[in-house]
Amino acid sequence: MKLQCPRGLLSSAFQAVSGVVPSLTPKEILKEVKLQLADGQATLIGTDQEVGVRYQIPEVQTDSAGDVLLPVQRMMAILREVHDDVVGIEVSEDAVWIRAGQSEFRLSSEDPAEFPDVPSFSEESVFVVPESELKVGIQRTLFAADVESTRYALGGVLLDIAADSLTLAATDSRRLAVYRTACSSEGSAGELPPQPVVPSKAMSLIERSLTEGDASVRIAVRTNDAIVSAGLVTIYSRLVQGRFPRYQDVIPQESGVAVELVAGPFHSAVRQAMIVTNEESRGVDFSFEAGTLTLNSQAADVGTSTVQLPISFDGQKTVVTFDPKFVSDFLKVLDPASQVTLNLIDANSAAVFRTDEKYTYVVMPLQRD
Repeated sequence: MKLQCPRGLLSSAFQAVSGVVPSLTPKEILKEVKLQLADGQATLIGTDQEVGVRYQIPEVQTDSAGDVLLPVQRMMAILREVHDDVVGIEVSEDAVWIRAGQSEFRLSSEDPAEFPDVPSFSEESVFVVPESELKVGIQRTLFAADVESTRYALGGVLLDIAADSLTLAATDSRRLAVYRTACSSEGSAGELPPQPVVPSKAMSLIERSLTEGDASVRIAVRTNDAIVSAGLVTIYSRLVQGRFPRYQDVIPQESGVAVELVAGPFHSAVRQAMIVTNEESRGVDFSFEAGTLTLNSQAADVGTSTVQLPISFDGQKTVVTFDPKFVSDFLKVLDPASQVTLNLIDANSAAVFRTDEKYTYVVMPLQRD
């Protein structure tokens, strides 16, 4: 088995697949990735047995077929340090040879037959989403998931799929992020899947594999797993067990006080207010009054801060206490020039941030002693 490949393309493939390779695992074989050659095509495969990635490597020169396991960390180190444009890989009976220019590396390898299978994308009934829309949707929801929760359904992103729309939702029970976009279907369009929750690790890998282009992503959802195909990458994931909360019921229907803000300056003010907070006193008072937003924070043994921001607001004074990290997490995924509408009911009710009809973010205020 023998092949040659541009170093940059091979490096990109290893970068894409390495995200799924576990650093700590009782199964040492999972620290390897499988390089598969068949019909002149090369595919790099990695898995932790919950999530799997298949990456098709373009521009490979080979007339061989077969499989080989490669240690991902050593291969990435080799590809990072050598400087030749082309890398050769040759498999002998007892070793793998990596050659680039005047450099040569001999690596041992385990039996590829022992490596867990990662299914390829062969589904016919799929949902199709614009790549750029899915990327933005994941970026604007994933941060709200709770990866440490014992309520497993909160440890991922819900895909609420309808015939012509896709809604992504994530929550940790203290905040909720919801993003809606259009989608289409192929195959059995009338057979809508149950609402799957894809684990955070898989959603992060999907987001990193997407570009901001006009290409489409194909999503197939089955009873216990989902497969996503985007360009050169196919990502397989088991679904999170448990029932996701009815996110629609969390979004207040009352409008209350509406405050118009610009994401960039607002984010700057929030970051400043976060400086004088700690774990015991992490709350910041957001005081909205005519023409001005004042952020006040104080923490024992740290100090106090007051940050003011001119805003377009002429309503009655309203004070709400937020965890500033929750507000910052929302603002940092937006373009600084984005217009944000904040709807407040009172100091104890859920606050709703909106950028447009696609994106809604709900935050529960903190209770002051």
